[in-house]
Amino acid sequence: MQWKIPENSIFAMLMRRSWWVSALAALVTFVLAQLFVPWAYALFCAFPFIVITLVAAWQQAFGPNGARVAKTLEQTRSLSWEEFAQALERGYKAEGYTVRRVDGVADLELEKMGYLTLVSARRWKAARTGIEPIRDLAAEGEQREARECRYVVAGELTDQARAFARQKGVRLVEGAELARLVRG
Repeated sequence: MQWKIPENSIFAMLMRRSWWVSALAALVTFVLAQLFVPWAYALFCAFPFIVITLVAAWQQAFGPNGARVAKTLEQTRSLSWEEFAQALERGYKAEGYTVRRVDGVADLELEKMGYLTLVSARRWKAARTGIEPIRDLAAEGEQREARECRYVVAGELTDQARAFARQKGVRLVEGAELARLVRG
């Protein structure tokens, strides 16, 4: 299971900002803490912000940026279904899943640590996707008692489809996450 920082935590918010914002937070924390405790303890207080600074700097230097993501997604849209499915399989296997192709609403079954995840990816090229395929995937997930359902999309989703996915807990695989997954 992959550890995930809660989306609204201070650390998650800092990860979405430029690295220097985290560095500034580390410096401010160190200076303020040093007013009350010895410098070693002040450094300890600033340590989480220092780690976030290093991680954010690494991701911004070597992680996916807008141009790389756009280029990868453009290449992804030119793939045939078979090539795209193979790229998804490789990406999920690299994340430690056992992958099995299925026919029906879901295209892939992922299994990890005894938990089932259903992935629907066949309409990844659709320019605009509505609520219907996500509704079908959520129903299939409930029927098969899947822990998670994922809908893969390289195009746009309607606002209603996004809201429904959020409401039903269907994870949308798009943008940088999709680019990282198909790149392997």
